[in-house]
Amino acid sequence: MTSTFSAPKDFSLELRDIIFAYPSRPMLLDKISLRMDTNSRIGLIGSNGTGKTTLARIALGLETPTQGQVFFMGAPVSAHTNAADFSKVRERVGYLFQNPDDQLFCPTVLEDVAFGPLNQGLSPENARITASRTLTALGLDGFEGRVTHKLSGGEKKLVALASIMSMLPSALILDEPTNDLDPETRTRLIRILGEWPGSLLVISHDWDFLTQVTNTVMALENGKLRQEDGEFFHQHRHIHPHGDVPHTHEG
Repeated sequence: MTSTFSAPKDFSLELRDIIFAYPSRPMLLDKISLRMDTNSRIGLIGSNGTGKTTLARIALGLETPTQGQVFFMGAPVSAHTNAADFSKVRERVGYLFQNPDDQLFCPTVLEDVAFGPLNQGLSPENARITASRTLTALGLDGFEGRVTHKLSGGEKKLVALASIMSMLPSALILDEPTNDLDPETRTRLIRILGEWPGSLLVISHDWDFLTQVTNTVMALENGKLRQEDGEFFHQHRHIHPHGDVPHTHEG
């Protein structure tokens, strides 16, 4: 995969002192700072509604912070003063939505995966070749002619991932990528991300998954961001009387 997805050497995306609140609602993010550099592999974990997706959307200019600044390649970017600023960010960062149905809109898999390269200026033939190579790299050989809306949830998630990887981004931001995945597809995704050479930010409730695809896990709770060591805040699967029921361990 590294020969197919070769990330540029230099990349940096930084959120600095981000404050965010929706109108007439309590503060969601309270002076959050986070930096992605070349080859960063960061996991972001936290309860529902703590602002994880909002933080990712701010990084891409899809939400505007109440206060604070986003920096791309060391320079401040702003949707207010220059809309083109965040276009440069989105050219370098692939964003995987929680729901792949929000991301896939073409009739066939090949058309969906070739859509990004076409918009980057590739010829139809080169876009098709790029899309096919990307599908092969993700273990999706033979999916080219499949009807997108008839795929399983896990297949849609991988095709959505292929659609952003086909644009050869420097970084990936993945929002709950293991939702609706069966164990086999989850294992395949771990392999894919393990071979991915670029920067990575993964939002997930799946602690075990994060420990396998990232090397730093941050927890977002009560508007604050802290590095998580995994001793107290984690999820796991193993065999004992509690099974998959949420539970705590003593000692």
